[in-house]
Amino acid sequence: MLDVVSNDWNPVQNLEAFEFFNEFVNAGDMEMHTAGSLKNGQIVWGLAKIKESFELFKGDTVESYLLFSNFHKYGFSTDVRFTPVRVVCNNTLTLSLNSQVERMVKVSHRKVFKPDEVKSMLGIASEKLMQYKDMASYLGSKPAKGEDIVDYFKRIFPVTGANDNTRKEISKNAKLALDILETQPGAEYASGTWWQPFNAVTFLVDHLAARNDDNRLSSAWYGQGKNIKTKALETALDFANAA
Repeated sequence: MLDVVSNDWNPVQNLEAFEFFNEFVNAGDMEMHTAGSLKNGQIVWGLAKIKESFELFKGDTVESYLLFSNFHKYGFSTDVRFTPVRVVCNNTLTLSLNSQVERMVKVSHRKVFKPDEVKSMLGIASEKLMQYKDMASYLGSKPAKGEDIVDYFKRIFPVTGANDNTRKEISKNAKLALDILETQPGAEYASGTWWQPFNAVTFLVDHLAARNDDNRLSSAWYGQGKNIKTKALETALDFANAA
């Protein structure tokens, strides 16, 4: 038992989904990399590596992937997302897509599964990677000062559940992000810039948060962790603009 659904929900079986994904991968300049499941089979995913990457700061490599997800969960759609991965630490980020693209790549369970509706995603991946390269280069060119970094982590990981009289000055996750700022994998690349605190957040969400690997990965790709990383990128760019 995976979920309770209504009659208007069309299940996409894993065999059907992965037959499409295999066709998707073969049609582009990609190769199948990893596949797995989360939440006891509610989410079945595949990761395809696009043969395109970039290197910054003399050794900091970011590779390009498409994350294919088949949900056996009411209210969720089978979809394909662009996911750059920082090689030195396996930090991931699901870049936001505009509403037109999101409608294009999502395959709703409320209609028959049509793989052709997703194939146009292939032309978007290269563009998204170059956009991310520009953002990463920009963050790595802007100095980050101590007080600003503390303020940044406080914004990303605010203190919750406390009143004004008893509120701690800094949350547990904000303190952890500060602690790993200079010890995280890849901390030597663009040290002292906004690339460093941004990656402290993504490393924390991807590798240190949550109680187990299943919850951590589910959150980092689909849930609160994904939203935190998106906010971390946007906020880091704001701080970099003011630097």
